[in-house]
Amino acid sequence: MTGPLTPEQVSLCDATAAFARAEIAPFAQEWDRAGTIPRGVLSRAAILGLGGLSVPVEQGGSGLSRLDATLVYEELARACPSVAAYISIHNMCVGMVAQHGSANLRAQYLARMIRFDAVAAYCLTEPGSGSDAAALRTHATAQPKGWLLSGTKAFISGANYADLYVVMCRTGAAGPSGITALAVPKGTTGLSFGAPEVKMGWRAQPTAEVRFDDCLVPADHLLAAEGQGFALAMAGLDCGRLNIAACSLGGAAQCLQIALSYMAERTAFGRRLDQFQALQFRLADMQTHLVSARAMLHQAACALDEGWPDATIQVAMAKRLCTDTGFTIANDALQLLGGYGYLADFGIEKIVRDLRAHQIVEGTNEIMRLIISRAMLAGMP
Repeated sequence: MTGPLTPEQVSLCDATAAFARAEIAPFAQEWDRAGTIPRGVLSRAAILGLGGLSVPVEQGGSGLSRLDATLVYEELARACPSVAAYISIHNMCVGMVAQHGSANLRAQYLARMIRFDAVAAYCLTEPGSGSDAAALRTHATAQPKGWLLSGTKAFISGANYADLYVVMCRTGAAGPSGITALAVPKGTTGLSFGAPEVKMGWRAQPTAEVRFDDCLVPADHLLAAEGQGFALAMAGLDCGRLNIAACSLGGAAQCLQIALSYMAERTAFGRRLDQFQALQFRLADMQTHLVSARAMLHQAACALDEGWPDATIQVAMAKRLCTDTGFTIANDALQLLGGYGYLADFGIEKIVRDLRAHQIVEGTNEIMRLIISRAMLAGMP
């Protein structure tokens, strides 16, 4: 994106920021300790249209572009990156159901998901296959009444919290072409969950293993067609990577603002901290990196919206840059507050913990570098 935001985008940012300040920020630390996001705040988020951001208006969604969605996630993450990231995961699943679900599946779940009456979880990673997603072993076999699903998924945000699980499973030969996507309702016989994981960050999101033991999934809960699961997963991850990048920048921007406010009040050696040139230079670098990363993110979002041939590469670059930059800015802001930055009272330490996950999820940044370098070596400019 080049140029300023449109009036509509400014209104979108203002409305999201007001919601985040009122409904999320005051409770972020409490939810971090409790390990869950109250359903009530999600229901209120749905009133703002956050339950189906990129679902077409004719299907009941908000119909936002990928660029518009990044603006929303950045504002949400200023209040809490963990909550913002979970809303992103939910939206990724909603988009898959809206675009690829059967008429019956959409009738059962789409409107409920857009209202956050039903929340979703995305199940790709397994205990033995993280970055090598195509090596997944969870499998499903065709039955007269549907699919018999068995296997285990790991590190699943929303495990035992979500109402619908979008599951990538193997229905064919080894490799990407043998992977299929199924939507598994909570309460399905054979569906169970591991103990909640104790995590460094993203604590507001309940995370655990999701286990399938001969779960019979209805035939019309297939997304797209058999063998199309990996393509769906990768397309979903392109969107998810943009969102996580935006969440990183929102968290970083909040940390930078906290540091600015603190430095305007704190004195040392007879001067306010913001009067020391060395610290001013650090602030300048932090702001420059933040604005530069945001420009890369907006360009990548436009690439995806407009169908550029290198859109996936643009997204990988943005995800790598924004998540690394966001974590560094947040960590530098903590340092500027010294011992106070290490305390929960100022909010920075929580954001640092949350943003560290962003360098891992939606494809590690090492995988982003692999995507980028392979494209370069193949001759893509």
